Amino acid sequence: MSGMGKAAILFSGQGSQYSEMGLDLYEKDPLFKKSLDRINSEIGSFDLLEVLADKNQQLEQTMYQQPAIVALGLGLNALVKRDLPELPLGGIVGLSLGEYAALITADALSEKDGIKALEARARFMQEDAENSQSKMAALLKPNIAAVEQICCKLAESGQIIAVSNYNSPKQVVIGGQADAVSQAIAQIIDTKAAKKAIGLPVSGAFHTKLFANASDKMAPILNEITFSEPSVPVISNTTGQPFTKESIPLTLVKQIVSPTHFADCISYLFDNEDVDTTIELGPGGTLTQFVKQVDRKVKRYQVEDHDTYQAFLEEIRGN
Repeated sequence: MSGMGKAAILFSGQGSQYSEMGLDLYEKDPLFKKSLDRINSEIGSFDLLEVLADKNQQLEQTMYQQPAIVALGLGLNALVKRDLPELPLGGIVGLSLGEYAALITADALSEKDGIKALEARARFMQEDAENSQSKMAALLKPNIAAVEQICCKLAESGQIIAVSNYNSPKQVVIGGQADAVSQAIAQIIDTKAAKKAIGLPVSGAFHTKLFANASDKMAPILNEITFSEPSVPVISNTTGQPFTKESIPLTLVKQIVSPTHFADCISYLFDNEDVDTTIELGPGGTLTQFVKQVDRKVKRYQVEDHDTYQAFLEEIRGN
């Protein structure tokens, strides 16, 4: 690790989950097993290992996806702490629900409180998702101002639609009521405001007003938690700035109905915290792709299973 600046740990969001994720590490690494068993004991409403095995397609549902993805990230982070105790950390970013893993990792809240809050969040968001016909679409190579204008025009006519995720200069996501999103896509493609639109396999249009009920219900739960000042900077998707002890509960409430600004979070760490390496912990590798689109020069690692973890260790120790 000599000659490297600081690393940023990234925690995956929804949409990247897959059947049996994490189970190879659960069998092969005692610390990973211990971490997941402990998290499983903190979950009140379902069995984590059953969900990860995905025999009944539970991983397709928001209420199970969210805690499962965060559990995998936290389990992987325990291994990184064990095997790379000298790793210089410049900051942490989670995408959407990944912010819970990020704040737990930065000791801003206890794992127990974080998992309980996340379980409630996932359940409330599942309820909201089932109450509306909504969808999300990723736009590739967008003209962001033109996309925003199209969404604003449709929103002015009373429909719910907005840019929900500013992922990188080459990708944004729009979300809202299904009809409004379909209309927006037609206009966006027609006016060449983006090169391509891809429908996302999600159960609802997250980070839009359609999740106002979930947002409202989270406020009392988050207000009861005791937060601490993060031990390393955790950059908020909602504000693009580091969380403070005082700002955490309100920001996590707003986060559910506000767009995510992942690209801004990454840029903040590059500009302010001497970060030149990112380590994505969780399924899929989506965030690593976004980092590449923000700055190709950054060293990028992505870890989700036993093989990728071993390869990561070998490479980073040989740095």
